Amino acid sequence: MSLSWKNWSRSVKVNPEQIAYPANEEELAQLIRECAETGKTPRVAGSGHSFTALMADATVVISLDKMTGLIDVDPEARTATAWAGTRLKDLGEMLHTHGLAMENLGDIDVQSLAGAISTGTHGTGTAFGTIATQVIGLTLVTARGEILTCSEGMYPEIFKAAQVSLGSLGIITRITLRLKPAYKLKYVSKKEKLGDVLDRLEQYKRRNRNFEFYWFPYTDTVQTKEMNLTDESPKKHGIGKWFNDIFLENGVFGLLSNISRFIPGTSAAMSKVTAWGAGTSSDVSWSHQVFATPRYVKFQEMEYNVPTEHFATVLQEIAAMIHAQKVRVHFPIECRWVTADDIWLSPAYQRESAYIAVHMFKGMPHRAYFDAVETIVKKYGGRPHWGKMHFQSPAELAQLYPKWEDFHRIRRELDPEGVFLNPYLRKLFGEVRMPTPAPDQKPYSE
Repeated sequence: MSLSWKNWSRSVKVNPEQIAYPANEEELAQLIRECAETGKTPRVAGSGHSFTALMADATVVISLDKMTGLIDVDPEARTATAWAGTRLKDLGEMLHTHGLAMENLGDIDVQSLAGAISTGTHGTGTAFGTIATQVIGLTLVTARGEILTCSEGMYPEIFKAAQVSLGSLGIITRITLRLKPAYKLKYVSKKEKLGDVLDRLEQYKRRNRNFEFYWFPYTDTVQTKEMNLTDESPKKHGIGKWFNDIFLENGVFGLLSNISRFIPGTSAAMSKVTAWGAGTSSDVSWSHQVFATPRYVKFQEMEYNVPTEHFATVLQEIAAMIHAQKVRVHFPIECRWVTADDIWLSPAYQRESAYIAVHMFKGMPHRAYFDAVETIVKKYGGRPHWGKMHFQSPAELAQLYPKWEDFHRIRRELDPEGVFLNPYLRKLFGEVRMPTPAPDQKPYSE
């Protein structure tokens, strides 16, 4: 019986020779040494929420589902170390029992902690960076089967490369986080006009801890989402929340999506129906329970980071393209913001950033739409989210990331024979054949 693995959206399917579940770092290190000796390609599966081919052609699929949970917590210092396979949703509950919380999260919480940081996953809020900016230390199992810990003070170059690395430097096993005291958020979602939101965009971003919006193609309607600190008591979640989150946003939207799939000409109408159904809702709860929204309707996704000053222009050009080309799309476009960081392969490296995400219902043609969007964002220095579909070449990426060559210098030092590189990463990085390491080559950059 052949083994198989699929990602969430079914854009990547793998038939590996082995699916391994190491229980500790020693078992994992031995497995990696065996892969290096036999020429097998190991890749860590995570929760499969990346849309790109990060797992494609893996001969050994590694699950860290036996390496989950908290290792150490220091409530006074507001830090914690967790196993890399821990799901974000579970981590939030664990930290809450210690009176702690992550300072920001995205709108999906089923990812593994290592997978989320390695692909540059982010939330929204101009005062906050990507999830990887909350990391203050990492432990890796390298291609040599060695266990390496890095931080700002220990192998700092490796640390800056490893915070967002697409799993190409080694397998992350432990992650130490900088945390906040547990806090509550009040969430408010409203239907508004696109023009009004763009006119007052700076005000929206400034007055809210977390702000984002979704624009519905072929309409002038957006759904805004605001989150702010509150002392109010958490709401009891009854039938109303279930009706909005599950029945409307997933059940009804799933029905409309299937109509669009089987009758593509109805896509614009389905977008208008979805916009019409958007309303006002609110919630109050602990932060880790507010950030995420259930996602049961499957889709393919492309997301790009652009300099925040170009956001409105880019969105307007995408809207004009959709109308001009009569793109058959009904999924809303998601718009979020993060602050600049110093992580080498972070799309937000050294710039205040806006993120624009486009989606297409699973089973509907997406490439032409994504190509057209990519053509627009590239004019403004767009950098792709590493877990979402994109079609940039190594030469283009090298121009977008000032630390591109430094990243690859570290990667070659840690994995000179490309043990962790599958064909997708070799193409992405422009690495056709890896050099043989010199006998006296140091394993790490001091």
